[in-house]
Amino acid sequence: MTKELAIATANLTKQFERHIAVNKLELEVEAGEVYGLIGPNGAGKTTLIRMLAAAEEPTTGEIYIYGDRLLRDNSRPHLKQKLGYLPDDFPLYEDLNVWDYLDYFARLYHLKSPHRHRRLQEILELVQLTSKRNSKIKNLSRGMKQRLSLARTILHDPVLLLLDEPVSGLDPIARMQFREIIRVLQTAGITILISSHVLSDLAELCTSIGIMELGCLVESTTLKDLYERLSHQQIIIKTLGNLERLEIEIKQFAQVETWEIMPHTNSLRVNFSGRDEESAELLKYLINQGLPIAEFHCTQEDLESIFLNLGHQQAS
Repeated sequence: MTKELAIATANLTKQFERHIAVNKLELEVEAGEVYGLIGPNGAGKTTLIRMLAAAEEPTTGEIYIYGDRLLRDNSRPHLKQKLGYLPDDFPLYEDLNVWDYLDYFARLYHLKSPHRHRRLQEILELVQLTSKRNSKIKNLSRGMKQRLSLARTILHDPVLLLLDEPVSGLDPIARMQFREIIRVLQTAGITILISSHVLSDLAELCTSIGIMELGCLVESTTLKDLYERLSHQQIIIKTLGNLERLEIEIKQFAQVETWEIMPHTNSLRVNFSGRDEESAELLKYLINQGLPIAEFHCTQEDLESIFLNLGHQQAS
């Protein structure tokens, strides 16, 4: 059965004078996904998100939101009501308190009483700001301000969220709180496209990943498929003995591609192309050679390593 597409673009291009920011981009995001968009500065992520939010006019190409074509004119207002857009630089009205700020935007979205009052209470509870409803915005922490911005973005109950670098500059606790809210929103059936440079957060949140480079989408696939195709197995091998001898012995295995010395833990990080059975053979071999192995831990390259490797491949 074909799944419903929340986002589909065809030949989407944005050109600023001689600079092509987004180049003939074909993107598909299934309904209910958390889709992570990654890439270096200048890759075109923000321009793409602005076009998806109808904040920027494409030079050429088409955008479809849940099957309906998105245009920047006043046609199909119901389509724009499905969108929630959080840019990376949206200003807050620092002299307002939290409740009045949200109430102001709720009125702009034409939410009527008593539904508006209930909605504000629900949103404040979701973003964990109920206790701050009467606090001035200027007195909130950066993490609280970002959660308030997200609250403003979801007031009108959108079905598609576009989040541009929402965790930029947040400390680890604030990022964790933000991730928890995103998970709740996904559980509620909202489709989320999120760009971020904090790849560990995206790895925890996303079902699919798109990698942009120079305005092009060089990868777009499920996170599971990305790991299976591009993530190399790594083995951390710690010895109580001599690292040089460990290096000599691992060279005997063809599946050992490269390794990195970690002298502070007397360990090697080995890039290994074999299967689980072959890594078990490697461990058995090392023990039979009399090496005092203290740790033998198999893992996969993380999303950051995959992204950096892809970048090196593109450059070469």
